[in-house]
Amino acid sequence: MVSRKSEPLAQDDRTYNYEGECEHRAWVEVDTSAIANNVKQIRHLLSPETRLMAVIKADAYGHGAVSVAKIVSEIGVDDFAVATIPEGIELRRLGIQQPILVLGAVHTSDEIKAIAHWGLQPTLCTPTQALLFSETLQSIKRSLPVQLNIDTGMSRLGTWWEQALEFVQLVRGLPNLEISGIYSHFATADIRDRTIMDQQHWRFQQVLAQIQEHTTLFSIPTVKPCLHLANSAATLTDPALHYDMVRVGLSLYGLYPAPHLRSVVNLQPAMSIRARVTQIKTIEAGCGVSYGYKFIAKQKTPIAVVGIGYADGVPRHLSNQMKVLIRGQFVPQIGAITMDQLMLDVTAIPDLQVGEVVTLLGSDRHHSISADDWAEQLGTISWEILCGFKHRLPRILIN
Repeated sequence: MVSRKSEPLAQDDRTYNYEGECEHRAWVEVDTSAIANNVKQIRHLLSPETRLMAVIKADAYGHGAVSVAKIVSEIGVDDFAVATIPEGIELRRLGIQQPILVLGAVHTSDEIKAIAHWGLQPTLCTPTQALLFSETLQSIKRSLPVQLNIDTGMSRLGTWWEQALEFVQLVRGLPNLEISGIYSHFATADIRDRTIMDQQHWRFQQVLAQIQEHTTLFSIPTVKPCLHLANSAATLTDPALHYDMVRVGLSLYGLYPAPHLRSVVNLQPAMSIRARVTQIKTIEAGCGVSYGYKFIAKQKTPIAVVGIGYADGVPRHLSNQMKVLIRGQFVPQIGAITMDQLMLDVTAIPDLQVGEVVTLLGSDRHHSISADDWAEQLGTISWEILCGFKHRLPRILIN
């Protein structure tokens, strides 16, 4: 059975009755049963003691953070991760009670006060940041659990692994801070060659060994920090990388971080992109289509205009390259993709009607188009494709 719900648009909390007389020109479908399946599949890889953190930053990779948070919270995800403080506040306002880790760096007192007010867990990356947190929390008479990011080779956020012990000792000595987690992030977990990943894992192990040897941080079970290292790719690669918790983003939404990991679990893509035909016309041979006449008809050609474009997240670089699905048939897109519309050669569907549904990503009968397909055509990654769909496309839940 299919149920459809329209989520409020985050920017101004408007809600629309899409089940009434307003018909979508284009929309994002989010399959809740697919997300539930993906959580179940990932859980099967984990020991009963290993926590599962759902990474729902960037509006849950374009799927709608509010919707995804509700779904995975109900089926037992242990923790959440976001990139920014507003993303974390959005989840708290939704009623999410689980720990929420803010992955991004924070550097102002106002941000620290907001984190404390909303009960979020910040990431500490540097001694300077730790000192500011302690001073600010002391001024408001609050204490806060914090997580430490150790850079083992990503060369992004975090304290370099060789200074990790000193960093831990500093934070432990500061008032109002409690170390609730220590983590790092892999740079190459999605490639077959494990050389760099194994090096990063070894560095993480060295950090933990030094902490064990020189501090009592791990000696009290009730306050032992949660250790986590594995992203989606590492979670699918090796149980030895799971530690106390795994951070799963892309795989939660049904995509594989790399082709060689497809045999590990049976994931189902949760996102489909659909739009409607808004006009049908026939052009003569020699007639150009769209800006710049990047397509010129070689013969009399029926074309369909579809109400979606690059302002919605369809990459303009796919112009004259992509295919869509109508009635389970592949149909070529022609001409330059414009801000709000794109055109199709619908020769294969002579009785096409205005209002019919076009599938840009997702399944239609026996065929499907995935974000991986677009990413391969564009020389990019599926993460970028998913995150590119804008908020003016309503998120519609199906199950």
